[in-house]
Amino acid sequence: MSEGIEALQLKEEDVTKFLASGAHLGAQNVDRHLESYVYKRKADGIHIINLRKTWEKLVLAARVIAGIENPADVCVLSSRPYGTRAVLKFAHHTGATPIAGRFTPGTFTNQIQKAFREPRLLVVTDPQFDHQSITESSYVNIPVIALCNTDSPSRFVDIAIPCNNRGVQAIGTMWWMLAREVLFLRGIISRKTPWDVMPDLYFYREPEDIEKEEQAAALAAAKPEETYPQTTSSDWVSAPAATEQVGGSTDWGEQPATTTTDWASEPVTGKVEGFSAVKEDDWGASNYKSAGWEADTTNTTTTADWGASTTEGDWA
Repeated sequence: MSEGIEALQLKEEDVTKFLASGAHLGAQNVDRHLESYVYKRKADGIHIINLRKTWEKLVLAARVIAGIENPADVCVLSSRPYGTRAVLKFAHHTGATPIAGRFTPGTFTNQIQKAFREPRLLVVTDPQFDHQSITESSYVNIPVIALCNTDSPSRFVDIAIPCNNRGVQAIGTMWWMLAREVLFLRGIISRKTPWDVMPDLYFYREPEDIEKEEQAAALAAAKPEETYPQTTSSDWVSAPAATEQVGGSTDWGEQPATTTTDWASEPVTGKVEGFSAVKEDDWGASNYKSAGWEADTTNTTTTADWGASTTEGDWA
């Protein structure tokens, strides 16, 4: 379909985005109406979607959306949480009317309720979850464009874009590609320059992660910034010259002179109770009698004298 027009051909960078997000990975089951979009089947049963046919259907859907005069007449819908952020971003950039979350039955058929709408085109994320809106659109002749997996029901779907509609990155990438192609066809952005909007903005994010980032931003804003004194060239002074040491030498590599002290030659300055001061270095001097260190020779017994000779027997 887009082989003859160079601007509509599939580029290598777009293929890289498809592969990185997993948009080419289908389900293990295949609907009979979507068999023509399957390229191969992996060993684990996952079907590989032909990305060339995915790109052709995406360009066709973008041409249909760009052909509507009033962008608000295009209704984009996602009942699944993973596609709500992508739908809101798509509506913000293209001017479409978003329905993020639960679809109220009778929105397209019941004229009494306040949420009644009459769109000219409906774009859904998953035909299996958005079956109520697709059924009502068939009652009032609203064309339907849907992101279909290999096992998605294709009844009442006019343009099926084969892709992985269950992954967070795959859903965001497909909506980002569709929004970029619509803006290209409307002439809002040029094909020669890349779009400044990143695909990450279309990815679903957990509410807890958003709250944590908001709290971190609030703490960073409340924390006062630390101010540091400004230094000028006049604040820098020359280093003081090295002064001469006490020893009279300025050689830093010279070993300092050391003095030894003879501890034995120093006099005893104090006397410990119970001990007499010893002035001479003679360990054999009998100066410890006052402390009771001498042997007790008063209590002598003949039976405990092992060196004395005995009359009972000669041990020698």
